[in-house]
Amino acid sequence: MKRSLALLAAAAVLTLGLTAPVAAQSLSLLIDNQTNITGLKAVAESFTAKTGIKITFDLRPGGPEGENLVKTRLATGDMDDLSYFNSGSLFLTLNPAKNFIDVTNEPFMVNVIDSFKSTVSTGGKVYAAPQGSIMGGGWYYNKKIYAKLGLKVPKTWAELLSNLEKIKAAKITPVIASYKDSWSSQLIVLADYYNVQAKNPKFADDYTANKAHFADTPAALRGFEKLQELFKKGYYNKDASATTFDLAMKMLLDGKGANYPMLTFATATMAGIDPVKINDIGFFAQPGDSADSNGLTIWMPNGLSIYTGSKNIEAAKKFLAYTVSPEAFAVSMAAMKPDGPFAVKGIALPAGLYPAVSDMIPYVESGKTAPALEFLSPIKGPNLPQICVQDGLGLKSPLENAKEYDKDVVKQAKQLGLAGW
Repeated sequence: MKRSLALLAAAAVLTLGLTAPVAAQSLSLLIDNQTNITGLKAVAESFTAKTGIKITFDLRPGGPEGENLVKTRLATGDMDDLSYFNSGSLFLTLNPAKNFIDVTNEPFMVNVIDSFKSTVSTGGKVYAAPQGSIMGGGWYYNKKIYAKLGLKVPKTWAELLSNLEKIKAAKITPVIASYKDSWSSQLIVLADYYNVQAKNPKFADDYTANKAHFADTPAALRGFEKLQELFKKGYYNKDASATTFDLAMKMLLDGKGANYPMLTFATATMAGIDPVKINDIGFFAQPGDSADSNGLTIWMPNGLSIYTGSKNIEAAKKFLAYTVSPEAFAVSMAAMKPDGPFAVKGIALPAGLYPAVSDMIPYVESGKTAPALEFLSPIKGPNLPQICVQDGLGLKSPLENAKEYDKDVVKQAKQLGLAGW
């Protein structure tokens, strides 16, 4: 009798194992606290329902503080199973070949677009799967304010300045700056890269080879000049140093500021703050000198990587596979509208996009885009946020700030072993 009961129990365990794990597994995911996780959380919950593997979100700060925390956790071995982090040059500073699992030949990477893979690769191997949308770097604007003042979306920097002057005359903050979160100060400089490339097509290669720099390339220096020009003309909010990313979005939604230079990942976050007023927010690319060469600087999605020291690597691979599946995209888009196109083939955008996203799509469809410099060069200095803050507050001249940034990248270039440094 005892033997029969034991066999029945064993059979029950085997049967259960076909539908759900015998013992619950848990994966921890380290992610910054300024990303809207509504869609990813829905995907995680769906994955748990299918597999029994639970995903817990471990929140960290954004910007340089968060980047340093990730590096510290990696150095001490106190790292989560999964890491959500920038793609591009910042990802390379994490030494992915040492710290993350190679996913180059995993079946779930087949439909990931090559332009994303190149931003999370080193030594010919890929170390992350995409999470989120392709982003545009440019300017959000309050459409109600523009309509009230009879303003048109600018295609040149001169047209933008003309708009800002009229907004200032109407006693509305023309441009919102959120320097309390220093990472946000970089947008005007970084989003100007489409205009840099239009004038200097070889800038990224020459920059990487130490043959061109921000300070000695007029088109590249222009980003620092634009950032400070807005300060000198009195277009920023007076409390820029105390304004956070969250406060800036609220100011834009409430019409207390007319424009906010930012990446389009903020669209979904603003929708979470006010699902009605998000429909008042539009988006345009950072203007250059000519309307004929107007185009958008784009950022690849952040990546999800598996820590090499994880004790749950196979479970983590299952999660990555699920996140890039059509089912997961459907779950995510049901939970929140996308804030841009995706880096996975065959995933179509739904109808009823936010206006800011609809404004971004024509740039992509017409091919009037250029990747941000950090996706074309492995070099991005760690102190750019602080340098942009001092530029935006007029503490040093644009040329001085450009020279300081040129010096800031030297250490990283040497650590990467780049030729010419």
